[in-house]
Amino acid sequence: MSWAETLLILLGLLLGSFAIGLPIFIAFFMICIGAVFLLFGSNGFGLVANSILTATSIVSLSTVAMFVLMGDLLFRSGSTEVLFDAANRIFRRLRGRLYFLVIALSTIFGALSGSIVAVTAMLGRSVLPSMNQRGYDEGLSITTILSGASLAPIIPPSIVVIILGSLVNVSIAGLLVAGLLPGLLIAALTGLYVWVRIKRNPSLAPDDAADVAEQGESLGWLLLKCVPFLLVIFSVIGFILLGVATPSEAAASGVVGALITTALYRKLSLKFLVDSLKEAALLTGSIMAIFAASSLFAQILSFTGASQGFLKFFLAQDLTALTAFLAIMLITLVACMFIDVIAYMLVSVPIYAPIADAFGFDPIWFWAIYLINVTLGSVTPPFGYALFALKAASPSLPMGKTYRAAWGVVAIFAVAITLLYLVPGIVTLVPSLL
Repeated sequence: MSWAETLLILLGLLLGSFAIGLPIFIAFFMICIGAVFLLFGSNGFGLVANSILTATSIVSLSTVAMFVLMGDLLFRSGSTEVLFDAANRIFRRLRGRLYFLVIALSTIFGALSGSIVAVTAMLGRSVLPSMNQRGYDEGLSITTILSGASLAPIIPPSIVVIILGSLVNVSIAGLLVAGLLPGLLIAALTGLYVWVRIKRNPSLAPDDAADVAEQGESLGWLLLKCVPFLLVIFSVIGFILLGVATPSEAAASGVVGALITTALYRKLSLKFLVDSLKEAALLTGSIMAIFAASSLFAQILSFTGASQGFLKFFLAQDLTALTAFLAIMLITLVACMFIDVIAYMLVSVPIYAPIADAFGFDPIWFWAIYLINVTLGSVTPPFGYALFALKAASPSLPMGKTYRAAWGVVAIFAVAITLLYLVPGIVTLVPSLL
């Protein structure tokens, strides 16, 4: 059997398993175990056990559990309402302020949780109804929410970055902070997109500054109440940038910061802590199982010669570095419209890694842009899971309108990726300071 037939059969079986709704790690393990048995017989199961042990023994993966727990603690505490009130007051004099409020909140929440689904659901429940009631354009509201939520895996800390860094064997600390400036760039481009749309059509946003009553807590007090969140952010990003902590250590300090923040808001209790630990353990276990199974899948592709065959075929096309870059990004964008983002990443990274090395792409730069492109798949029709999270948070929302609004996010990300290609320093500047 040729490498192309092997690759097509394995990928076809995997994608077919995803299509019928099998959990990701079950699909991976079923296909991997079947392939090992057919290729090596019963003697090959030693490979399975060794691969699982090796994959799950990577020290850097302990960071995943810490990030999951930190995000769960913050969101369960309900303390995000404090940030909502403060940002609402700051942007109150801007026409279309709730659009910019979403951008600000999602940037902060992305730094705290790293979960597109969590941020999308939260914004869908807390912001979208208010925007509709005040006469904001629903389509532009959806675009803003989806674009803002997409920053979650890009702005550090990010669980996806930890997994990606482990798969490609690059500096996890460098890859983490590499997303900082691109994330801020996308946030700025989203704000510019909203501003241009409102300038061209003022009816998209009501002039509602007068509706914000000068009452309740003062802005100074609201900002003071946000200080604990700065502690969480500094305990993760600050320690990494200062070089006093590894990503694993910084993630642990982030959990401590989240516990202190929760306690300051008087939400911390034994039951609260137990529930967060249970949820974090379940999610971490699921992530580790997927990672172990995908690592085994990558080994099978290598043993059968599929990975090397695809690399030789790709290089034989005599592509320029730009053409190769565009091809990888286009394939990734289209594929992630139909495939679960994490699943695609776990399948494609072992294939793309040798191609990136062959063309001499800077690993931090290339994989940071790849991550941004993969993240876009979470909000693109027809199967972007952030779209369904928003629908679940706002059941009355027409799905067709959500799909149409998502293409605005694609345009914003396309401009951002173009700028990152033309100006690599946007990605590499902060990692170079480590």
